[in-house]
Order: sequence, then structure tokens, then C-alpha cells
Amino acid sequence: MTSIYEFSAQPMSGKPVPLKKYKGKALLIVNTASACGFTPQFAGLETLHEAWGPKGLVVLGFPCNQFGAQDSGSNEEIASFCQLNYGVSFPMMAKIDVNGPQADPLYQWLAAEAPGLLGSKAIKWNFTKFLVGKDGQVIRRYAPTDTPESLTKDIEQALAA
Repeated sequence: MTSIYEFSAQPMSGKPVPLKKYKGKALLIVNTASACGFTPQFAGLETLHEAWGPKGLVVLGFPCNQFGAQDSGSNEEIASFCQLNYGVSFPMMAKIDVNGPQADPLYQWLAAEAPGLLGSKAIKWNFTKFLVGKDGQVIRRYAPTDTPESLTKDIEQALAA
């Protein structure tokens, strides 16, 4: 695969969405969890969505239960939690695996395109973030400890490119 536009994502309800739908926009892709120490980042992600969405940023959340079983609920329970607790209005996709033999192909590609510390391709924890440029190429991978607010300068540059 040569760009993110060759992948599809499964929303929590409905048919798969081809990511080419977002061609010409910057994407911030995040594996999320509802019961994680980083869960409050949903608020910051929503703020980015509200501030930068009209300028071309799309935040996509991908719930994952692979780290400490911190998102064990159904897709419907996860969606309700995100909306009720953080007012999440950006697209949340169906729960996926981000590591291992059942890892979603999108995450396999993201991890290969932007390896982590010391070249590791594995996703280390919830709220690992990937910024994808308007050309469909991965710009950067961010650690779970990188807050959504700290990405503003990179998002501005991605949208200006």
C-alpha cells in the first residue's frame, strides 16, 4: 500500500468507509480506550476536531482492547461513553486490534510507515497517534503521553502543505 487512501475503516454502525473519502484532508488517527489513564485525552481530541475540522483536519478514533483490557465494552457502549463523558463528535470506528496477527491492515501500515522508539513497529499503548498529511502519507507518530494540544503546530503545518 502506498497511501492511506487505499484502506477502509469500519464505523461503529454502517458500511465500511473508504479513507479516500478524506482525500485532501489531514488525518489524526488515534487508538483509544475508555478506561485508561489517557482517556481524558478525548476532550483534547474533541477540541482539535472542533478547532481544526473546518480547516481540513479529520480526527478518527479506533477503540482497542489490547492494552490492559481498557475498552472491553461493545461498540455501542464505547460510543455512548465517549459522547456522554467527552462530547465526542469526531468519527469513532469499530473496535480493532492494532498489534498481532489480527491487527487491522490500516494499523499494520501506519506502524510500518512511522515506527516508534528504536524502530519498533508495535503500538505500545492506548492513545498512540498518527498524523497523516493531505497527500495520504504519514507525517509523524506520537506517543500516548503526547497530548492532543501539543500537536497543534504539526497540524497547522500539515494543513498548510
